[in-house]
Amino acid sequence: MSVLLETSLGDIVIDLEVETCPKTCENFLKLCKIYYYNLNAFFNVSKDFLAQTGDPTATGTGGESIQAVVNPDAPRYFTPELIPRFKHRTKGTVSMAVAPSLDGKYVGGCGSQFFITLGDNIEYLDGKHAVFGHVVEGFDTLDKLNEVFTDQDGRPLKDVRIRHVIILDDPFPDPPGLKIPESEPTRVPDADNGAVRITEDEDPLKTLPEEEEEKQRRKAAAAASALTLEMVGDLPFANVRPPENVLFVCKLNSVTRDEDLELIFSRFGKIMSCQVIRDKRTGDSLQYAFIEFDKREDAEQAYFKMQNVLIDDRRIWVDFSQSVSRINTHWSNNPRTSSARNTGGFGGREDLEKTRRYRHADERDAGKGYGMVFDVDDMKKVRRGDRDRERSRSPRRHRDRSLSRERYRGGDRDRRR
Repeated sequence: MSVLLETSLGDIVIDLEVETCPKTCENFLKLCKIYYYNLNAFFNVSKDFLAQTGDPTATGTGGESIQAVVNPDAPRYFTPELIPRFKHRTKGTVSMAVAPSLDGKYVGGCGSQFFITLGDNIEYLDGKHAVFGHVVEGFDTLDKLNEVFTDQDGRPLKDVRIRHVIILDDPFPDPPGLKIPESEPTRVPDADNGAVRITEDEDPLKTLPEEEEEKQRRKAAAAASALTLEMVGDLPFANVRPPENVLFVCKLNSVTRDEDLELIFSRFGKIMSCQVIRDKRTGDSLQYAFIEFDKREDAEQAYFKMQNVLIDDRRIWVDFSQSVSRINTHWSNNPRTSSARNTGGFGGREDLEKTRRYRHADERDAGKGYGMVFDVDDMKKVRRGDRDRERSRSPRRHRDRSLSRERYRGGDRDRRR
């Protein structure tokens, strides 16, 4: 009787000794039947020695017999069938791991863990673990398993798992109470034990196509540039994104006013602000504007309806604004800081809030100073304070200083003579 193990490294066919070890083979077959071994990891691999699996926790301390699975009150282990003539002489010998008895809490024996030998003449295992089968096909898979890289505990750095188990023949009747799941498990049983491994379908040495590598490089370069702009203060934070309810309108006529645009675009929804950008010195229109709607849906509707519309003998161009200058100076949607302060909302988005730089905007007069650590006004205050302290010095100190000056001048006159 044979069982096919489909692993992430290849297939392994095991021929079971059902006549000589009926109890062990029945336990193994029934566990295979209820998908107990599906997605189990080979958690202990020793080169030229053995590869151990069958523990859902992948720790070496888990697993139980089919009787314990069916009946929780039944013993966890069963008595091993140790056949003296079955030795670990050849590569591919399959044995059920025998757990020792610990402090009399439970009787040791066989549960669900088994191992496959990766070398010949391993006499150390003889008489200690129960042989119940031999590998008849898949020795190339065993060679791959023997060459995997492991950590200090023998766990492969890249997961090697049993994907599927196919029973070619089962001569044993099902025990009472055995329930077969409707489908195979899709989640690895040891996902919650905290061990981080390279997944079985992940290739750490796989190279991406040239286009994908270029895309990754551009993405990394953009993230680095954004972080630099955040550090120098040009961006409020690296992951900034423009508001979704602000439209950018260009190719305007120089005579078009804010009120004109607001009246035309207000048919799509409530407008929070409408501003034609003008030259700071002359006040002349720069022929583009920003229109902020209360809702993003209104901005989207205006974007589709007002494209290439004629206003004041000019066909305008409408697009969503990509400017973050207003967010930079007044607002922030940084998720790392939004929870620390009360949000006021901006541009129809509740996740925007007023930022706090080195100092509050209220701490200094708006439009004054250069935004330096010490502004000119601050330095004037410092100098004024120094003069005040100079005036407040005691009269005696001033008198001593005047006498020192007179002595110096008298000595100078004597040297001239």
